Amino acid sequence: MERFADRLRAAPQSRLQRGAAAEGLALARALAERAQVWEGLGAGAPPRVMPDAGIFAVGDQLAVAGLDLAEALRAPAAQDAATAPSEALDEAVRLVEEAEARAAVR
Repeated sequence: MERFADRLRAAPQSRLQRGAAAEGLALARALAERAQVWEGLGAGAPPRVMPDAGIFAVGDQLAVAGLDLAEALRAPAAQDAATAPSEALDEAVRLVEEAEARAAVR
């Protein structure tokens, strides 16, 4: 996630506009949603959606969302969840790899 976030931060505007920023934002939103679920925020309410702060902020948004999810998975409440934190982490890694491939910012 950090590598992808760094690549988004360093990507030229043209690449960000051709879809890399949209991929990064979609991933950041997905990770943020998962973090909220793991943290139990707004139980029964829909998760808050990460706003679109523009193409030049998406790398930072992705980094924050990824770190939030990592912290949520480390929390004691995560250890009591029906799904193992390691499974959620594996899913998050898969999502990052897929989004990075689609964004083509390697």
